[in-house]
Amino acid sequence: MVGDRSDDILLELRRVDLDMEGTPVARALSFRVRRGQLVCLLGPSGCGKTTTLRSIAGFHPVASGEIELDGRVVSQPGYMLPPEKRGLGMVFQDHSLFPHLTVEQNICFGLKRMSAAAKHRRAEELLDLVSLAGLGDRYPDELSGGQQQRVALARALAPKPALVLMDEPFSSLDVDLRERLAAEVHEIFQAEGVTAVLVTHDQREAFAMADQVGVMRHGQIVQWDTPYNLYHEPVDRFVADFIGQGRFLRARLMDHETLETELGIIQGNRSYGWPTGTEVDLLLRPDDVQPDPESSLTGKVVKKAFTGAETLYTLELETGTRILSLFPSHHDHEIGEVVGIRIDAQHLVAFQRDVTEPAKASRPLPS
Repeated sequence: MVGDRSDDILLELRRVDLDMEGTPVARALSFRVRRGQLVCLLGPSGCGKTTTLRSIAGFHPVASGEIELDGRVVSQPGYMLPPEKRGLGMVFQDHSLFPHLTVEQNICFGLKRMSAAAKHRRAEELLDLVSLAGLGDRYPDELSGGQQQRVALARALAPKPALVLMDEPFSSLDVDLRERLAAEVHEIFQAEGVTAVLVTHDQREAFAMADQVGVMRHGQIVQWDTPYNLYHEPVDRFVADFIGQGRFLRARLMDHETLETELGIIQGNRSYGWPTGTEVDLLLRPDDVQPDPESSLTGKVVKKAFTGAETLYTLELETGTRILSLFPSHHDHEIGEVVGIRIDAQHLVAFQRDVTEPAKASRPLPS
């Protein structure tokens, strides 16, 4: 089972199977979420992550296994505690704000048993927390998309729920705003001591917000880990390819930590147990390829994407293989220019080569 045992576990899924009209959607899902922790279910469309979130919320039954929330079982075959009795906050992709209510009225909508003065204080507190102080009298259509999502977040936090569930909350926003708001929400949740489960297909959202990320594929959690380990220590080729950018190069194992590649000999930072001569696919990340004007290893710029502090270059080697490289933005090279590079792979990731499935954009090694 994923996660360590602790008396402070708020949410636990134990070997949960989920079906949709008789078709398997998820199988043997097991993970735990501690109080105050932010976790994410990350994966491509159709991997079962949203159905999993709906099951946690109480909108979808489990076929087998059980879901435990705050020490009590809330879902098991034949039983499902209603959503309104689970004490959860929800943030959706489309904000789901009431257009006829003011911002403050939207935030206070779920505060049924508080006095008007107490509701106003809570709304003011949350508006300040989400950087919308003074906008309580406005209506949703008077706000930007990012501001509306902050209101939706404040409304979810208003009753101080045990757990907040977020389903692709920033996907309707532009990329820059999405990343910035994800980072801000992480700070807000930490300030409030909120426990949250996020569902997204965007790894940048996941990495900006989550302490732990579960990468899903075909209804199963492939790897549950920190963002750092997912990037540098992927457990299989799918996670390696899905997380971050990179290209697989064909390589041959010379000894337990040395690889022969078309880029030359690369020394690994881990020991591989495969026999000498084993053919492998080596994952080369853009940050593994560093600029070096004095190097004899060169690549021709065929694409470039300016990202601000860095520029992502697609470089074509003499063999025709293309790799990715991140240069500081003041290294400004034109399309067609030949640049010197060196390989500085601090975290080598390699997988035994599947001879039936050639590595992407990689040339064979000399015999």
